[in-house]
Amino acid sequence: MRKIYQLLTLKRSKGLVSSTRRAHQASLAESQNLCRDFQPLLPSPPSTFSNISTNTFNRNPIFSHHFLESTRNIARRHYNTQRSTLNTSAQPLYDADSTFDYEVTIKGREVISADSSPANEHWLPLSNLDLLLPPIEIGVYFCYKKKKHTNMSPETVVNTMKNSLAKVLSTYYTLAGEIVPNSQGEPEVVCNNRGVEFVHARADIDLKDLDFYNPDETVKGKLVPKLNHGVLAVQATELNCGSIIISCATNHQVTDGYSLNMFLTAWAKCSQFETISSIPSFRPSVLNARHPPRYEPSIDNLYIPISSLPPPSTFKEPLYSRMYYIRAESIERLQSEASTNEAKRSKLLSFTAYLWKLLAHEGNDSANGPFRMGIVVDGRRFLTNDKNSPLLSNHFGNVVSVPYGVANHSDLKEMPLHEVAKKVQKFVAEATNEEHFRGLIDWVELHRPQPALAKIYFGQEKTEGEAVVVSSGQGLPINEMDFGWGKPDFGSYHVPWGSRTGYITTMPSATRKGDWVVYMHLKQKDLDVIENMAANVFTPLSTANSF
Repeated sequence: MRKIYQLLTLKRSKGLVSSTRRAHQASLAESQNLCRDFQPLLPSPPSTFSNISTNTFNRNPIFSHHFLESTRNIARRHYNTQRSTLNTSAQPLYDADSTFDYEVTIKGREVISADSSPANEHWLPLSNLDLLLPPIEIGVYFCYKKKKHTNMSPETVVNTMKNSLAKVLSTYYTLAGEIVPNSQGEPEVVCNNRGVEFVHARADIDLKDLDFYNPDETVKGKLVPKLNHGVLAVQATELNCGSIIISCATNHQVTDGYSLNMFLTAWAKCSQFETISSIPSFRPSVLNARHPPRYEPSIDNLYIPISSLPPPSTFKEPLYSRMYYIRAESIERLQSEASTNEAKRSKLLSFTAYLWKLLAHEGNDSANGPFRMGIVVDGRRFLTNDKNSPLLSNHFGNVVSVPYGVANHSDLKEMPLHEVAKKVQKFVAEATNEEHFRGLIDWVELHRPQPALAKIYFGQEKTEGEAVVVSSGQGLPINEMDFGWGKPDFGSYHVPWGSRTGYITTMPSATRKGDWVVYMHLKQKDLDVIENMAANVFTPLSTANSF
């Protein structure tokens, strides 16, 4: 919680406005109006590397792993990246305090710019829903086994990735820009084609020996890049066995999982000389507040300005990342137990109810405190009456809300699963409608420029109880991620978490239809409950059961 709390306080710093921004003030209104109507350019198939930049940038991490510094120092590192130059030899690939059981070395580092971009540099304001996200990184990676009769040489892979990246950035040009503050301290994207950092690395290990069950040890800081400047970073890692891992990291304030998936799919299409079928829309104005703004009081229960947050607790019970494999038959059984003759629950809702009930067994039998459970809801289909309209279905940015419910541990343990599922359905239903999202947009408008975020990510655990958030990552486009050497054998999101709230996301298996891969970031006592009481559902992830 302290990490997200301090990152959010950056927005209130009066020293965040760069001289570039001040010079821009005279034409701010004009440029913002122009940028609302900018549409991405259609890319041509990848061909040459003429637009791959060899510019270099100094190390100035946007979001440092060591965040316990003064707000002023963090702000200076965060927002001065537009002036930086990358020093390849000085920049480590991973955090110095991480535990490593294999060596990763950098073979090359470049900045890839879009082949073509909007003619004029312009500023793209974030939408009100973007402003609810903390400045954390979200990552994703895909593993490709070495294949016979397929050219997977490091040179071929790296050249293909860089060439297709330069092409797809012509359409997803915001990802080649930078995040800078406006005069109110709110982040905006300057679309200047500054470029994306591309890292070519080598890991001294075979794919079969990677321990994906412990992603903090195997993946974090090694196989997924850190954002050192800009909005997106990409890494291609070759392994001893000839396998390849492709990964990227981006700023959550600019993109949610849905938008990231759009980009990934388009990138793979570019590498295969195919036309991008879904062109992203960069129009934050479609999420403008109403006049006058209005919202239901329930929004106040779900979101909070950071000025109203309690000070971060000095007590820190660490959270650990783990990954599990769940068979399709286990998911179907949970869905059956969570449903009734009157109401069939979705797989995600059933899974969330099962976790809520399961984790209520953490602690001793006398514990009867509150336990909060939340679900990330995508609002795209609720914000338009025409479900076939591309206005929001192709919107690039964040369109999510995080409703949650509260129940006592003892009640959850006693309830049958279908009753827990009914409680989950009740709090989710409050957010699955247009009025909720319109009201949330208006709520943000009435609190700007004060930063705010979902309440479940904060709170005093002793009084408000433990909290866990579940997110669906079933849209991860594993089957579409063919860059020319076949579909990946494994893929996963990777989210370095800074909150004390637990986080869980479900993803599809790359090899077995209907099976799930589950990424968890929880306290050790919660992980112990899962492994001791639900070993028949959750199998520790390994290359044996997931590849």
